Amino acid sequence: MGTLYLIRHGQASLGAADYDQLSELGAQQCHRLGRYFNARGRRFGLVLRGTLRRHEQSLAALAQGLGDDALRQPARVLPGLDEYDSQALVQAVHAPSLGPIVTAEDRRRHFRLLRQGLAAWINGETRPAGMPSHADFSAGVRAALDQVREHAAAADGDVLLVSSGGPISNAVAQVLGAPALAAIELNLQMRNSAITEFDVNARRHALKAFNHLPHLDDAEAAAWVTYA
Repeated sequence: MGTLYLIRHGQASLGAADYDQLSELGAQQCHRLGRYFNARGRRFGLVLRGTLRRHEQSLAALAQGLGDDALRQPARVLPGLDEYDSQALVQAVHAPSLGPIVTAEDRRRHFRLLRQGLAAWINGETRPAGMPSHADFSAGVRAALDQVREHAAAADGDVLLVSSGGPISNAVAQVLGAPALAAIELNLQMRNSAITEFDVNARRHALKAFNHLPHLDDAEAAAWVTYA
């Protein structure tokens, strides 16, 4: 029996020309998470991450806080752990461009349309440009979970997985046997650098904890909690 720690990336750059870039705060969130794991003696026999820059940067910041000997092998890079394209989802249900996200109202509108876009994609009502079907997206997540179970069958040990809110919420829905649409609300509640935990063995995963931030649970880091 081991534990799978699914980590959402640190704060990225919502509203910037390139979202796929950690902010300074995002790097600090992940570095502090690494320090949290280090203080508790966490060591990882398997490390998985998506291909996106924010996944790579988040893992690098986490590893710096964790220490050199805690990651026992290089990360396996899996495209199935990449996030959906939020702009493509929005455009599939709202063709006019929304423009940059600057104000609080811009942000609210973006996430309102994103919720609609996710539902339409999951229900097979749209095929956003450049994106897989939802069934194929889910299959990529399932393949990553299968790798974790194979690791558990070979040897006990903890696994670290760095990804995004979409794949992690999809994984939670799969493990719980919940309807696919349930992943939308799980996704939109997920915080940057949050930990979700599965108990794992060769046969199954079981949800242990969801979307918690023990590494930011003090007065110094109270302002570090972010969602996008």
